[in-house]
Amino acid sequence: MANGKKLAPLNGGAKHAQLSEKVAMRVREAIMVGDYRSPDYIRTEQLAADLGVSPTPVREALMVLASEGSVKWEPRRGFRVVHLSARDIRDLFLVQAFAAGELAARATTLLTDDDLDRLDEIQAKLKAEHKKGRFAEVDRLNHEVHRMVNNAADSARLANLLRTTVQYVPLSSYGEITGWANASAHDHAAIFKAFRSRDADAAREAMSKHINHVGDLLVAHLKRHIGLD
Repeated sequence: MANGKKLAPLNGGAKHAQLSEKVAMRVREAIMVGDYRSPDYIRTEQLAADLGVSPTPVREALMVLASEGSVKWEPRRGFRVVHLSARDIRDLFLVQAFAAGELAARATTLLTDDDLDRLDEIQAKLKAEHKKGRFAEVDRLNHEVHRMVNNAADSARLANLLRTTVQYVPLSSYGEITGWANASAHDHAAIFKAFRSRDADAAREAMSKHINHVGDLLVAHLKRHIGLD
């Protein structure tokens, strides 16, 4: 690959289909955080060697990324990384905010009082871990909060659409992006307040605002570190 950062090997033991998905996820994140940038070329054989896998799942993963518009196949040269802009990232979070906001609105009347108590417990742990600077644990608890809300919405297709957008988010860099952990520790309060009030419109607005806030933080981070335009 030309100019791209070498990626760490993948953990072994995955089935072939899972392996290609893991490769695709790794490359998506590498593009999102600027490890690969336009006009870098990603060579199938080199990436396979870097990741410690065979070329076949790498080729399959890159074809998936080409269908998504993240890379473009050029004969005899390889897969060229497509330019990523701040607007591209904001568009991604705009879609994510819409889906997450609607799921929160639908969950408002379906979450039981016990569910809300459980969310409060998780959030209390999240804030405690945030104070300790344990960002990996903050990330895990944050996902637990969102997963619980999304499942409560009883809208499997919409939740699946949301997962499709989330796969572009560089979650492995959670602790490195200034403000992300803080957003998880503080933005949830308005969402939980709306749940307690059984106010679906307020829940939708609070969740959408939270997701767009996270997107703005990522854009600001990338502008500082890789000169995102």
